[in-house]
Amino acid sequence: MLQREVTSKIKKWKEKHDHKCLVIRGARQVGKTFTVEHFCRDEYSSFVEMNFLEMPSMKNIFSGDLDARTIKKNISLYIPEAKFIPGETCIFIDEIQECPEAITSLKFLAKEKDFDVIASGSMLGIDYKRPTSYPVGSVQYIDMFSLNFREFLRSSGVGDEIIEELKEHFLNRTSVPWAIHDKIMELFRLYIILGGMPEALSIYYNNNSIADADRKIRDILNDYRYDIAHYAVADVKIKAEECYFSLSNQLSKDNHKFKYSIIEKGGTARKFGSSIDWLKSADLIKCVHNISGYDIPLGNGAITDNFRVYPTDIGLLMGMFDKNVKEYILHPDDSTLRGTVKGGIYEAAIADILIKNGYKELFFRKNETATFEIEFLIENQDGVIPIEVKSGRSKSKSLDNLLKRDEIPYGYKLIDGNVGVAGKKITLPLYMAMFI
Repeated sequence: MLQREVTSKIKKWKEKHDHKCLVIRGARQVGKTFTVEHFCRDEYSSFVEMNFLEMPSMKNIFSGDLDARTIKKNISLYIPEAKFIPGETCIFIDEIQECPEAITSLKFLAKEKDFDVIASGSMLGIDYKRPTSYPVGSVQYIDMFSLNFREFLRSSGVGDEIIEELKEHFLNRTSVPWAIHDKIMELFRLYIILGGMPEALSIYYNNNSIADADRKIRDILNDYRYDIAHYAVADVKIKAEECYFSLSNQLSKDNHKFKYSIIEKGGTARKFGSSIDWLKSADLIKCVHNISGYDIPLGNGAITDNFRVYPTDIGLLMGMFDKNVKEYILHPDDSTLRGTVKGGIYEAAIADILIKNGYKELFFRKNETATFEIEFLIENQDGVIPIEVKSGRSKSKSLDNLLKRDEIPYGYKLIDGNVGVAGKKITLPLYMAMFI
């Protein structure tokens, strides 16, 4: 069984002993339920599970008083087989967004020392069913995504020793042996096609069929279409769906800037802006803003009406393209894929990796009147770090110019090639974004 990296975060929460409830947030079908179930079975003698979508009647457990004693009694009534072993029991409340009273109850359950509480849910960032009171100070949150590229490598049979060797090459700025490099690049292209949705990957590994996995990805996209219709308010749902399913078209244009006019002729932020906000809150997209300068924090220089939009899983973006585009990505040497389309896809793949690396804010820099463009800018302990993404091995004029500035300590150029260093410019294979 694949061990998800988020499991180590859950374990740290359990070992911390501050007794806050744990809430795991993330989009649908990224593996939240599977991960928590296996963690609880491994770490606790007793495991009590409620899923409000699977069994809506379980909401009655939270229909009266919300103190821990009453909830424990109600659980025993609805789940007679439940065992409460002091210090060895975890209650798992799944799809908690469906029951606002259960969300409110977390502030009281956190006071109970005999058992731990883990909750998970999608759409927790939207105003779907507002709880009467949020459990401020009683909850620790963890954001969960679909499989990241490291997890994808492990699921593809790449051992930790190879991943550690790659990390050593990243840290020491030394070339990767070509036999290893070529194989990891092949898997990187496959990751672009498949993404990290667990069920789609399971189908691919069981059937050895990209076509079967692609059908599952399209099913997930249809589920997301249903979620938008189900959870979004009436004046947002149609526009949010149009915004989300325009991403493949948006990232195929020369600028990659999100344009409302692509959705509808004459479309404006006034009409569609709230839909973008909803998609962000639902963990379906990430907005990356253009910036006007390089002062820290970069967010202070964000240009609010100039942004790019990326999905939170690269495979879902690829599910919006036809079969030919996927073939071009898998076999780039035979590709006639237009540069702007390929560039947008590779940008989205790097955004996927950086988001799953934990970057809550990403930025880019593009001068609308010139040819200057840096795909991503991040902040770390060294300062502002530019990241230029090349789907091939072309020159990096923009990065070279930016690195002349004293306040920029170094920059990364990600290419379909090997490691190299030239002054402040560090050239890396695209897949090494997993270590940034």
